[in-house]
Amino acid sequence: MTQNPPFQKILIANRGEIAVRVIRSCRELGISPVAIYSEADASALHVQLADQAFCVGPAPALESYLNIPRILEVAREAGVDAVHPGYGFLSENTAFVEACQAAGIVFIGPSTEAMELMGSKIASKRCMDQAGVPTVPGYYGDDQSLERLQSEALKVGFPLLVKASAGGGGKGMRVVEKIEDLPAALASAKREALNAFGDDAVFLERYFTSVRHIEFQILADTQGQVLHLCERECSIQRRHQKIVEEALSPALSEDLRAQMAAAAVQAAKAVHYVNAGTIEMLLDAENRFYFLEMNTRLQVEHPVTEQVLGLDLVKAQIQVAAGQPLPFSQNDISARGHAIEVRVYAEDPARQFMPTTGHILALKLPQGPGIRVDSGLYRTQEITPYYDPMLAKLVAWGPDRESARLRLIQALKDFVILGVTTNIAYLIRVLEHPQFQAGHFDTHFVEHYAADLQLAAELPLSVQAVAALLGKQMQGGQRSVQNFAQGQDAHNPWLRTDLKLL
Repeated sequence: MTQNPPFQKILIANRGEIAVRVIRSCRELGISPVAIYSEADASALHVQLADQAFCVGPAPALESYLNIPRILEVAREAGVDAVHPGYGFLSENTAFVEACQAAGIVFIGPSTEAMELMGSKIASKRCMDQAGVPTVPGYYGDDQSLERLQSEALKVGFPLLVKASAGGGGKGMRVVEKIEDLPAALASAKREALNAFGDDAVFLERYFTSVRHIEFQILADTQGQVLHLCERECSIQRRHQKIVEEALSPALSEDLRAQMAAAAVQAAKAVHYVNAGTIEMLLDAENRFYFLEMNTRLQVEHPVTEQVLGLDLVKAQIQVAAGQPLPFSQNDISARGHAIEVRVYAEDPARQFMPTTGHILALKLPQGPGIRVDSGLYRTQEITPYYDPMLAKLVAWGPDRESARLRLIQALKDFVILGVTTNIAYLIRVLEHPQFQAGHFDTHFVEHYAADLQLAAELPLSVQAVAALLGKQMQGGQRSVQNFAQGQDAHNPWLRTDLKLL
């Protein structure tokens, strides 16, 4: 018997690959997807794939994807039942959740109470302490005076981290090596936090010189069932931003995994959490783990969990938001194989990872067993400077970690994007590094091995344009566009330094 869809129509308050991803799950549930877009995204792929699409403002995010009144106006005009926020933008904005509820529209995510509590890093740490979940030693008090912070810093010990309570993505964060540096670090972190989040409250935490970043996926329904969906290894980071994620972590024994999973479930229960969320933890060199924070939304890296568990987290989010119970229990959760994800960015690793813009002249997405590409890309698309430079997420699944790693490397080599400089070659270097292959790394991997990962500048875009045109003429057994553009042939004239391009 055919089941009725949990909702008739869902508005996706996002853009790019995550909007495309949510549209796919809506289709599979028989739900009509509605898209929003800025003037810069008028021809975006998510706009083309949705049943309806509405412009919500000019290119700047504040005037479009963060424009709550306009988005709610569109939601009412389209007659949607629910809103899926994706990640970023309004996904953890309690004012948006309340506006949806006031309009009689279901917000696909947690309650405002849980979102607000876990959105404050100070309040969340206090809550976890009360729940018996291990937290990083530090100071999480309300007294923000310099005198109190200096006094508490001496108790925490050096080096330590100054972190913004409302922060994320490395903003409002400073490493302090000695007490003399603390006043300047506090002033700088508070100023950055106020500008980024409108809140200059900070806290102090012990700084670990060697630590892994492990997170547990949580899924909870309105019937009281709270499950963990295993962990993700997220230690490969650059400037506190994840660039490689995998499931499961090569660092955890079964016993340690069970201990951390139990703590993650306890953390979610402590705030009466409902829907999908992520408990992030630090794991030190002695296998002691600490609660770091909770992300009250779908994570960018959720595909690796889906690949090893065979689940669709977006579908589960929608069903839970409709009041349906989870159709499985904790005993049904069993990981199979290994999955690794990389984030492909429009950025130039040879120029301090500066974001890049331009038009996509040629595009070839990798394919093959165990390969998944989440993207909103198409040929001729313009990559603008207005939004996050992530172009796609590339995931490889294999029966074991090494199989997944090798598949991912080959998929990256098969991934052709011409017209915009990307970090693809850099990601290959990361995956091929002996320490990554061995699973021996921590959150300082990128810094420690910067010299090994360094790249030369890519070919000029004018040369890439010629390569794209010539690539259309290549047939059969001739070289791929990527081999031509990347100069894997030692005799490739495009890489000759003794010739002049006219």
